[in-house]
Amino acid sequence: MLHSAATLTLQLARAAMRAGFVLKDATPYNVMFHGPRPVFLDLLSFRRRDPLESMWPPYAQFVRTFVYPLLACEYFGLRLDELLLVHRDGLEPGRMLDLCPLYRRLLPPFLGSVTVPALLEGRDKDLSPHRYGVRKARDTDEATFLLERLFARANRLLGERPPQPRRSAALSYMDSGHNYRETEFAEKERFLGKAFEKWPPACVLDIGCNTGHFSLIAARNGARVVAIDHDPDAAGILWRSACAENLDILPLAMDIARPPGACGWANRECISFLDRARGQFDYVLLLALIHHLLVNERIPLLTIVELAAELTTRFAVIEYVDPADSQFQRIARGRDALHRDLTRESFEAAASGCFQIVESHDVSPTRRLYFLRKAGT
Repeated sequence: MLHSAATLTLQLARAAMRAGFVLKDATPYNVMFHGPRPVFLDLLSFRRRDPLESMWPPYAQFVRTFVYPLLACEYFGLRLDELLLVHRDGLEPGRMLDLCPLYRRLLPPFLGSVTVPALLEGRDKDLSPHRYGVRKARDTDEATFLLERLFARANRLLGERPPQPRRSAALSYMDSGHNYRETEFAEKERFLGKAFEKWPPACVLDIGCNTGHFSLIAARNGARVVAIDHDPDAAGILWRSACAENLDILPLAMDIARPPGACGWANRECISFLDRARGQFDYVLLLALIHHLLVNERIPLLTIVELAAELTTRFAVIEYVDPADSQFQRIARGRDALHRDLTRESFEAAASGCFQIVESHDVSPTRRLYFLRKAGT
């Protein structure tokens, strides 16, 4: 998604140049997504261009916020969400140089895009007022030629294809990581499909979506889907699937146990995810998730159900996983006594405080799906 946003930014910058304008800013925060499609928002970033202007002013910003994070992800195993949430203005050349092993500093694309800029950055002490002045060409043809070369260089640094996802436990879940038999997984699909057929979804929030198997089912049933998962590679795979089928799915790399809070100036520039999400969905899905929240995050069951009720306006589909389940025991690691009060009856009692249980169905001896209607709807 970051690569797609960068590609759109470059396309707009190039088109603006040819139309006599310049794009003043090149940051991922100027691009949002309508489903899987990137949309550029900041129209005020365009201004008229001096015909002799031969530099693209935000070139360095483009490299810091798009190219460097993608390189750090591909070569050094860093996560994009870790980088961009902490470093809003991207990575500096010196920071990238610190990440590079000595041999890689001398290889492309690092030699020209990281090593040389970092060395020049350290030596350049010129603080004259003309340092950042607009560089003018001798004529318009030369200006156009220099700008086209600069855009071509930015495009080469970006690369034609985004970094491929790393193999992780989250990515292998759908292949071999879950403990459903084939018939049990088919039963889970059938239960959800039947619910969507009887009560067609309009807007779905899939929490802990993994690579989005059930997000895709919801979108194929006509829903607009926001799908969140803590693994950015899983979100990236879902984005590719949504693009391939042209489905209205917005994947987000996010841990629901630690959702992004309000940020920016006085914490009012960007409101929190939960404040934006409350009451915006007629379906909330929590499939094979609550045992992770209970065990790994130590979140009380009742508060999980209450959050689901805050986020949905009508329905929730929640999967109950019993402490006897092998995956539950794997993540509990001998701490079973902490969850001895978790039973099907205690789950239903917690759910009944916010929802009416419309339907439930066993998909395995230790897993049961609940279709819930929000109380008062």
